[in-house]
This record gives sequence, C-alpha cells and structure tokens, in this order.
Amino acid sequence: MSLFVASLNSGSNGNCYYVGNEREAILVDAGISCRETEKRMARLGLSMRKVKAIFISHEHSDHIRGITVLAKKYRLPVYITPLTLQYGGLALEDSLVSEFIAGEPIRIGGLLVTAFSKLHDAAHPHSFTIASGDIKVGVFTDIGVVCENLIFHFGQCHAAFLETNYDEELLENGRYPLYLKRRIRGGMGHLSNKQALALFTDHKPAYMTHLFLSHLSKENNDPTLVHNLFTTKANGTEIIIASRYAETQVYHISGEVSKANAATANLQFSLF
Repeated sequence: MSLFVASLNSGSNGNCYYVGNEREAILVDAGISCRETEKRMARLGLSMRKVKAIFISHEHSDHIRGITVLAKKYRLPVYITPLTLQYGGLALEDSLVSEFIAGEPIRIGGLLVTAFSKLHDAAHPHSFTIASGDIKVGVFTDIGVVCENLIFHFGQCHAAFLETNYDEELLENGRYPLYLKRRIRGGMGHLSNKQALALFTDHKPAYMTHLFLSHLSKENNDPTLVHNLFTTKANGTEIIIASRYAETQVYHISGEVSKANAATANLQFSLF
C-alpha cells in the first residue's frame, strides 16, 4: 500500500491538503476557493473525481472558505463536528454533512481517517491521520502546544504535515500587536519552529520519509530559515516547505525508508 500527498495551499490565507491512494482521495480542509482548488489539482495531474470526502479541522475561515461551493459542485460529504459546523456558519446541505468522533476511524474506500483532539482557539479543533494499509500520513497544523495526542500520532506517521508557524525571535521583534503575539504563542495558538523541531527530533519514527513544514507565517517566519533548521536534524527524512503561495508537487509515500534511516529502522523494529 502507499499514499500520494500534496499541499494545495498552507497558511493563514488558506489551507487544503490532498491525501489519497490510487483509487480515492480526501481533502483535509478547504480554505481556498473551489476554482483555485480545481486549478491547482489540475496542474498536479490530480482529479477532483477521485476525491470522495472533505474533513474539516476547525471553523477558522482559512480552513473552510471553499467548502460550500466545492461540496455542492462535487456532491462531497463533509466530515465535521456539530460545534465546528455551528461556529463556522456554513450553509451546507444536510445530506452532505457527516459527523466524526475523535478516535473512531472512518473508512473512505481504501483509506482510514482518524481524528484526534488538539489545543487551538477554536470551538472543537481536531487533527487527522490517514492510512492506507500500513502507510500513514498525518495533517497536524493549527496547534497551540505539543500534547500527548500529537506525540502519539506523530510517532506513527510515514509522512506528516507539521505546523511550523513562527520563529520566536521574528515574532517577538515583529510588528504584530502584543495581544496577537500572546494569542499566537499562548498555548492555544500555533506551534513555533522550536516546538515543532523538538517534536520532530524527539518523536520522529525512523521510517518517516517526508516532513512538510506547514502553515508558515508570512510575517513571523522565513522558509529558508526553517528549512535549514530542520534539514540539519533530518537524518534521511526529506524536508519540504508547504507554501502559502502555491501547491507542492505530489509526493509518493511508500514506506520505503532511506538508506540513511534503514539501519536505525531495523534496529528499532528488532526491539519489539
């Protein structure tokens, strides 16, 4: 089994992530317009007809902006919690709304999608893992602090979209007002580069082949800075920036560890 993944956009101007196998796919969040989603997928050679569902992490506009039109046009079920639906003010047809519950996997064809709760200043926020057979990908953005849920699920992933929202020094010295700085770094906002790097270095499984640095702040981060930061600790994991301006390429997640990680992975597996 394997998965194909891409970020269609990642940032406060819109978030949308594609995860699928050879037959079907899902989108996690739909924070860019239907037209822009279609254009970006077409450039990647991906078909909207393969998408079978949209999963919504929380109600902030950069995660839900394109849902209504996209779901209606393609008759896609939207998996969302009642509180997120309520606070998002979404005018979705009842027939397209499906509820998910944290910890209860949902099968979409050959994909198994599992939600878990996270800390963020939203009504009912969740992150997701998506599995095809024994290959698993995580979408972990808009997280205020690294919690036990995140540590557990991150440690199972062959690839992950992980929030690296801000550099602490750039935020501190930047032009944001004090209340907004406090919101971002206050435990219910976003992960810093430093927090995300600690999760990566302390809990990355040896078989993680790809890490997508996601939801970078335009004002308080620098793609080159954070890419270099993680590359020095990558140990064979490919580090990719999920841009706020364009889609990434499509990456094939097959579970094949790099040569640099093979010996470590074999040692890890031999311990169990």
